[in-house]
Amino acid sequence: MPEGGAPIPGVSHTTETKTHQLGRAPRAQRRTGLLVILVLGGLTATPPLAMDMYLPALPEVTRSLHASAATVQLTLTACLAGMALGQLVVGPMSDRWGRRRPLLAGLAVYVVATALCALAPTVELLVAFRLAQGLAGAAGIVIARAVARDLYDGVAMARFFSTLMLVSGVAPVVAPLIGGQVLRVTDWRGVFVVLVVVGVLLTALVAARLPETLPAPERRSGGVGEALRSMRGLLADLPFTGYLLTGGFAFAALFAYISASPFVVQEIYGASPQTFSLLFGVNSVGLVAVGQLNGKVLVGRVRLDLVLAVGLTIVVLASTSLLLMAAGVFGEVGLGPVAAALFVLMSAMGVTLPNAQTLALMRVRHSAGSASALLGTSSFLIGAIASPLVGIAGEDTAVPMAVVQLVAALVALACFVVMCRPWTTTGAEDEGAPARAASGVREES
Repeated sequence: MPEGGAPIPGVSHTTETKTHQLGRAPRAQRRTGLLVILVLGGLTATPPLAMDMYLPALPEVTRSLHASAATVQLTLTACLAGMALGQLVVGPMSDRWGRRRPLLAGLAVYVVATALCALAPTVELLVAFRLAQGLAGAAGIVIARAVARDLYDGVAMARFFSTLMLVSGVAPVVAPLIGGQVLRVTDWRGVFVVLVVVGVLLTALVAARLPETLPAPERRSGGVGEALRSMRGLLADLPFTGYLLTGGFAFAALFAYISASPFVVQEIYGASPQTFSLLFGVNSVGLVAVGQLNGKVLVGRVRLDLVLAVGLTIVVLASTSLLLMAAGVFGEVGLGPVAAALFVLMSAMGVTLPNAQTLALMRVRHSAGSASALLGTSSFLIGAIASPLVGIAGEDTAVPMAVVQLVAALVALACFVVMCRPWTTTGAEDEGAPARAASGVREES
């Protein structure tokens, strides 16, 4: 609760009756548990599918469209910025009209935009179509988190996010591998054709199998003004904003790797697209494995704030090592040490990103769509800013990537310490109720 004790829109301050608020959640989980995990995993896989399958093709795109590396990296930035801005629209829409209708509309537009990317004749049009692709793809990201908040709470939500990471984590593992194999038989345009097929299949699955998780009586009836007031109220809660910024800057460190690694691994260290895809897949396996360790072992036994602090510290140390190697402090190093440091950084994201999101959403009862939109938008916007910075010094040095990663990690750690003030919590989050006296998160049944 903000200073002064005033209630804020979108953040709960009382415990509702279990029959009204939580009675349907366990039933929904029992009825659709595995199916919901699979569908939501597919929806949250939209960003890695849209970006990671395309990564091995970035050097080829620069040659095909006669563009610079920095300009081609804008195609990643445009997609990321679109996903950020789109969430601000779709999140409140899902609070007002339910989850299914905005989701299906977004997926349909995503398929069309992806098809246009495959046909883009110039890099400028490719950037524009990637922006549209991101705007539409935002529906899957923001609504997946909102559905999870509809169904789960506390420790159960933390474990669900870790399980979701296992499902959605398959995408970054296989996406670059698929992209590298697609490039063996076709050009970069074929990557987008594959993405079209995946989008069509996911749209059909959602239409046929994903139930509505937000009943009509619980939807918000206000318009744009009400949505903005709700978001403003959420941002007035200092710990919520702290977790939001912590996750956002941690994501920036991750996206600096996503954006720069194709050039670092292939252009600087001379690896093939297939080798890069393999290394990227190994790093993603590390992220998924640590995420499962988080959900199956740590959650419920160790305070989430403590786990998040350890994850952030590891990201800082890995980024520092990368910067020292890129700057030549250890002399000339090969791909092996760099790949090892990147693996540690990616693996640490398995506890950093899901726990930051969980701790933020655990403070929210109403307006899960708006809260999810704020979380997603902040992450994608900060990541979009990081993307062009990693290529600012050209394709012959990894120093910009390492600098962006280290600065982002340090800012994330500072936001966590200063705004979230983890030492003031009582450890109640281990029971599914972090700072319940202050934030009023609803009780679990």
